[in-house]
Amino acid sequence: MHQQTRLGRAWGAAPDPSGGRCARRGWAVLVLALAMLTGCAGRPGPEVLAPVAVSVPEAQTITVYVATTRARAAEDSNVFTSQPGRGLNYAAFKISIPPTHKPGAIEWPKGAGDPARDFVVVEQQRLDRASFQRLTLAETRERGLRRYGVFVHGYNNNFQEALFRVAQMAQDSGHHGTTVLFDWPSAAKVAGYVTDKDNATYSRDGLVDTLTLLARQPGTNEVTLFGHSMGGWLTVESVRQLRLMGRNDVIAKLNVILAAPDIDVPVFMSQLEVIGPLKPPLTVLVSRDDKALGFSRRIAGERQRLGAIDVNNPLVQEAAARGHVQVVDISSVAATSGMNHDRYVEFVALYPSIRGQAQASTARSSGAFVFNDLASKVPNPFTPAQAAATH
Repeated sequence: MHQQTRLGRAWGAAPDPSGGRCARRGWAVLVLALAMLTGCAGRPGPEVLAPVAVSVPEAQTITVYVATTRARAAEDSNVFTSQPGRGLNYAAFKISIPPTHKPGAIEWPKGAGDPARDFVVVEQQRLDRASFQRLTLAETRERGLRRYGVFVHGYNNNFQEALFRVAQMAQDSGHHGTTVLFDWPSAAKVAGYVTDKDNATYSRDGLVDTLTLLARQPGTNEVTLFGHSMGGWLTVESVRQLRLMGRNDVIAKLNVILAAPDIDVPVFMSQLEVIGPLKPPLTVLVSRDDKALGFSRRIAGERQRLGAIDVNNPLVQEAAARGHVQVVDISSVAATSGMNHDRYVEFVALYPSIRGQAQASTARSSGAFVFNDLASKVPNPFTPAQAAATH
C-alpha cells in the first residue's frame, strides 16, 4: 500500500482539502462552461445510418463491426439508443469515405448524404453473436492479417459519432486489420457525466466478452485495444477483469492504447498492480492542457486525471518505468476542438508517416516520451521526456 501511495503521488495525484464540497457546488457552472466550449452545433442523428444507394468510384470503404451494450430502438433496427440493452447487440456497417476526405476530419452529411463529399453508410446488417464471429473471422482471412482494431469511445458520444469516428481512424491510420467498434450507452449529453460513468461500468462484461471472442478466433495474432477518455477507464477495468479471470491467453494478444484517459491516478495505479506488465507496454497518450480532463478533475475534487499528467516531472518518468507503461505527451499535436481532448485524432492521422520512426525511437519500451510536432521532418519524433525537458 505504501508503494502504491508513493507511485500515486509520483503520477501527480493530489488530496482534496475541501472534501469535494467546492467541486459539487460548482457543478452547474462547470457544465455550462463545458457546453459553451464544446459548441452548440447540431449533432448527427440516426438518419445518417440510412444506406445511400449512389456510389462514386474514387471513394474508399471501411467495414465496421459493432458490439454494443446499447439497446436497439426497435428489434429489427440498427438504430441504437442511450439506454443499456440486455446483453450485447451486434451490427455491421460499410462506410464510404469521400475522395476529398481530409485526415483527422469527419465530413458529415448535411441533409441527403453525397458520397462524393460526405461520409455515408452504403450497407448495414443486423447481426447476432454467431454472425458477428463468423464475419469478423472471414474478413481477417480475406485480408491475410489476423489483427483486430477495437475502439472504445469516451463520454458524451452518441452511436453515430462513435461509428463514424472509428471509420475515420481506420482510414487515416492505414489500419489493415478488421475494424471493431465497442460501443457503450453514453447519454451523449454534457450533463450526463455520472450517467455515462455508470453505463461504462455496466459495459465491462460486454467488453471482456468481445475481447475474448476476438482473441480466441483461430489464428488471431493481435488485438489493438484503443480507449478514449472515459472509454479508457472502461478499457483498463476490462483488462483488469481479464487478469482476475485468469484469461492470460487473451491479455497476451492485447496491445492497449489509452488516449486522454479519464482515470483517477491512484485508481490507475491500483489497476496496474492487478494487471501487471503488458507486452507491448500499455501506452498512454496525454496532453497537459486537456480542458475536458480539467473539468473532470474539478468534478472529482481536484484529483488528477491520468490523461493530463506532466511527463517532464521526474517522478512521473520514474513511475512510468516502474509501472511498465509508455507515456507519450502529444500536447504539440493540433486539436480539432477547443477542449484539446481529441488530439489523438490528429495523432492517428500523422502516424502512418512516422510509424517506422516511432517504433524505432521508443523501441516499444516503457518510460515517458514527448512527441515532436514536426514528426514527419525529424528522424526521432519521440524524445525521452527527461531529454526534452533539458532542451
